[in-house]
Amino acid sequence: MKTLSPAHFNANKLIALPKILLKVLFALAIVTPLCAENEINSKEKISVLLIDGQNNHDWKACSPTMINILEATERFKIERATVSKEEVASFSPKWNNYDAVLTNYNGLPWTEKTKSTFEAYIKEGGNLVVVHAADNSFPDWKEYNRMIGLGGWGGRNEKDGPYVYWKDGAFLRDDSPGKGGAHGKPLEYKVVVRDTNHPITKGLPVEFLQAKEELYDQLRGPAENMNVLATALATGGSERHEPVLMTITYGKGRIFHTVMGHDAKSMRGIAFQETLIRGTEWAATGEVTFPPVSSEELPVDRAASRHPDEIKPSK
Repeated sequence: MKTLSPAHFNANKLIALPKILLKVLFALAIVTPLCAENEINSKEKISVLLIDGQNNHDWKACSPTMINILEATERFKIERATVSKEEVASFSPKWNNYDAVLTNYNGLPWTEKTKSTFEAYIKEGGNLVVVHAADNSFPDWKEYNRMIGLGGWGGRNEKDGPYVYWKDGAFLRDDSPGKGGAHGKPLEYKVVVRDTNHPITKGLPVEFLQAKEELYDQLRGPAENMNVLATALATGGSERHEPVLMTITYGKGRIFHTVMGHDAKSMRGIAFQETLIRGTEWAATGEVTFPPVSSEELPVDRAASRHPDEIKPSK
């Protein structure tokens, strides 16, 4: 076989070939990262199902506000299930389609089948975010009350579990008889972080002020596998340092429970917004990737508020 020397190749082809390769490589260098970035961004969107439709609070204003807060970060993709009284019997979501469920629901009981599939979803690693009056819901559903840790109203009392509050530098479980669930007049209240190492609160000031709203106190419940992240003094109510932010473990599931968020106006409070954002991400993923919040952004000497449109996308 005759071996060709480099001199036998056409010189023009020797020059043209690298040019073609360069063009291809250049195109790939542009297109591939864009495709990869789009794929990453698509994968990183946290899928959340928000449930509403019945509540003794203004869910029609609150739900869109929470959707705007979360979607403004560009970290979340929200689907909304509005369940009227007439629709409860047919309400049967495909829970596994979502990274987390956010409940703004306080209404008629779900069907036994839906409750059973929801319990299985959380036990097997599904996740839950409970906002304000959603902890009033389902007083007779034992497993739901284990998920939320503490709840109020609906006939709750000592049979449902202890009061939990901060006293003398520690949390106290109080089994004394009494109703579950109360609040004083609306007020701006100081939130005090009790667990500064949890991912939700680690990047927050130790103290900050929430916008004017009712502050729940005297909640009761199983309080199993529950970690109270922050408390507030219920001035004009129980006069105790009551849980404001909580996390609960139920099976493999993570639950974030906030008593903040009475109405759409108080949901403009940066305290509510930042804790909802961080708490929802933690519930869905087990981590918080949002940057720390400074005391200038979240002060303790005034209740800072903003429109959801002012929230900057996550980087």
